[in-house]
Order: sequence, then structure tokens, then C-alpha cells
Amino acid sequence: MYVAGFVIPVPEKNFEAYKAWAKASAALFREYGCLEIVDAWEDNVPGGQQTDFRRAVAAKPGEKIVFSWQVWPGKAEMEAAEAQIAKDPRFDIPADLPFDHKRLILGAFTPIQMTGRQTGTG
Repeated sequence: MYVAGFVIPVPEKNFEAYKAWAKASAALFREYGCLEIVDAWEDNVPGGQQTDFRRAVAAKPGEKIVFSWQVWPGKAEMEAAEAQIAKDPRFDIPADLPFDHKRLILGAFTPIQMTGRQTGTG
């Protein structure tokens, strides 16, 4: 299992547009072997003393934070998919993207501990 994570600032007024974009994007990632995709809309994102989600993405007034992750079978499978995705014009950044992709934070992680979820790919 391999996990890609994202923190995305999205204008609150773009909630429905983001949901539609996320659903369409998830379908494409699933085509390339992604096992699970979760997009979660801000409900309680407190400000921190030194750092927090809002500061991390330079969120502006009126923007909400989306916390998203993808679960892949493994690192090799995700990297192979990324190579193919880079060639797929359906993944080109659209002009009407409902958020500023330049402020999106992403990273990929190897799980070191899990509770409450099957760890197999079955």
C-alpha cells in the first residue's frame, strides 16, 4: 500500500464545482489503478501558533481547506500510473479548475502503522 496526500485551498463558492471535478478526477485515477480516493471538505481547521493547514497553502479569506488522499497498491504502481497520466490529455490542467493548483501541497507516503482497515489490496 502507498498513500498520496494533498492539502488544497478551495474558494468556498466553488464547493459544487470542486465536488464535480473531484468525482471526475477520481474516475480517471481509478482507471490507472488507484484503489481509494477521499476528498474531505473543511469542517474544523483551527489556526495554529506556528503553522497550520491554512498557512501551509496560503489560504485566503473565503477559502476552505480540502484534505485528500489516494491509496495505491504500492509505490511502483503509483509511479507507473504517474508516467502514463503525464501523457494523458484528460489530466491537462483545465482553465476552469476550481482552485489554485499552485498552492496545492502534495506528498507520497509509505504507511508505517494502520488500525481498522484491511491492509491487503484484495
